[in-house]
Amino acid sequence: MSKAVHSPVSAAILARWLLGVATLVVLIVAVGGITRLTESGVSITEWKPVTGTLPPLNDAAWQAEYAAYRQTPQYLEINGPAGMTLETYKFIYFWEWFHRLIARIIGLAFALPLAWFWVRGMIPAGYKPRLLALLALGALQGTVGWWMVKSGIVNDVKVSHFRLAAHLLIALATLGGLVWTALDLRALARGEARARLTGFAAFALAALTVQLFFGALVAGLRAGYVAGAGWFNWDAWPLMQGKFVPDGIGWAAGALHALLSDPFLTHFVHRWWAWGVVAILIVLARKVRANHRPASIAIHCAFGAQVLLGIATVMSGMALWIAVLHQLCGALLVAATALGSHALGRRNA
Repeated sequence: MSKAVHSPVSAAILARWLLGVATLVVLIVAVGGITRLTESGVSITEWKPVTGTLPPLNDAAWQAEYAAYRQTPQYLEINGPAGMTLETYKFIYFWEWFHRLIARIIGLAFALPLAWFWVRGMIPAGYKPRLLALLALGALQGTVGWWMVKSGIVNDVKVSHFRLAAHLLIALATLGGLVWTALDLRALARGEARARLTGFAAFALAALTVQLFFGALVAGLRAGYVAGAGWFNWDAWPLMQGKFVPDGIGWAAGALHALLSDPFLTHFVHRWWAWGVVAILIVLARKVRANHRPASIAIHCAFGAQVLLGIATVMSGMALWIAVLHQLCGALLVAATALGSHALGRRNA
């Protein structure tokens, strides 16, 4: 094994590698949004880490995959009665296959270079545990993804909204960890100390996590549709079906159940807690404006675009590409918040 090389060049190389992996994570979050919105998640009923890399290559293979899908509750209760054809099935199969393919690429793009840098002794002191933790998060993400899909194959016509939330939040936590570690390595390359997580930055990240959690619940419960349907429906925002507090919230099973599983209430919390998060992020951006203006600009741009896309999503009746952009921007908001939190940690170091 080579002697450890703690040079600015190696730290900069590692930082670029991690930012490249972070870009792939942003991509898979966007593709995950397409997979969810097209109801493609349970189209592939088995997890084959190696052989599943290739899609069906002949008609017999397609018929076998389609036959397995026809045993799922989603097909039996929704798509079968609606007259799904093999060609329609191939469309939803593609998005789930593509989602899993990107997951495999991310795993290889992280694990193989990590092994190479480790053998070459290019990983600076103190970073090996963090990189191994990010690798473990990636493995956990794959496991939770299959656990989520299984809930839609066996239990229901759709995947569990709690498992979907876990799947999304692990991906975004991985993204934040990749960005933060890359920024620490960039600081190391400049001969500066790593940042520390301040109390306010932790508060901002926690507030954003709550918002992302409710966003995942809204996605899993299809709660975006309860605001109203149709393009430019003015009753969909700021009101929901013409009212500030929507009718239809089911309290019969208790307040906690309603908060976590009622589409009307989860949507209501998600749309209005967003403004609390915006206020907190404005304070974060102001705190870092003097010493890291790009981070301040990134935070403002990300939450501004995210709010507008969220409003456009419900007013358009959940138009596919607007909803996907909303989820994509959510990932960019996580990266921007990590950038601002890191800048605040460096300022106070």
